[in-house]
Amino acid sequence: MGWIILLVMIIALFGTLVFLGKLPRTAFELTGAALLLGVAGYAWQANPGMAGVSVEPAEKPNSFDEDSITSREEMGERFGTARQWLVFSDALNRQGKHGSAANYLRNGVKEHPNDPDLWVGLGNALVVHADGVITPAAQFAFQKAADISPEHPGPPFFLGMAYAQSGKVDQARAIWSELLERSPEDAPWRQDLESRLAAMEKMQPAMPMPQNAPAGN
Repeated sequence: MGWIILLVMIIALFGTLVFLGKLPRTAFELTGAALLLGVAGYAWQANPGMAGVSVEPAEKPNSFDEDSITSREEMGERFGTARQWLVFSDALNRQGKHGSAANYLRNGVKEHPNDPDLWVGLGNALVVHADGVITPAAQFAFQKAADISPEHPGPPFFLGMAYAQSGKVDQARAIWSELLERSPEDAPWRQDLESRLAAMEKMQPAMPMPQNAPAGN
């Protein structure tokens, strides 16, 4: 059956070239030979009986941190326009479609450029898409959110998290320490922030003693 379909397609293609493509008569033999050569190549290498294989678009492993949703909701708006965009972006990230999640929030900030929560969400999505590495685009998104709402705890918190994930511990510590200083005692994110700073201090290696330092008595 497959060979009959192929033959019909070849005849139809040749007819299209002759009548619609205005193929000159002198090229009939050359065109026919080219088509027959294609059929011969198909007969030699093809396997019509082989089952088809669907190719799914390549997506990165699901590196999305569910805890970041709780932290974001504690620091930002839980309802309203931003939440609608963020919830759908979270769903895409859970499926491992990190690029789609970031692109979706890019559209969100285009429609609502003065929403700091959307800019924070975009920064997070860009970091996840880059496998936890902070990129210039993510830095811009966090800075944009901070410019719109200087007192918003989300931009420095998630910027510090991105720095920590990227191995830039000193930058993360400095940003989080400043945020902790200006956070109210009853802030819902304060305990989480203190825990992260404490864990960071434990991971900090002890400073080696200089070789020429005098020994203690």
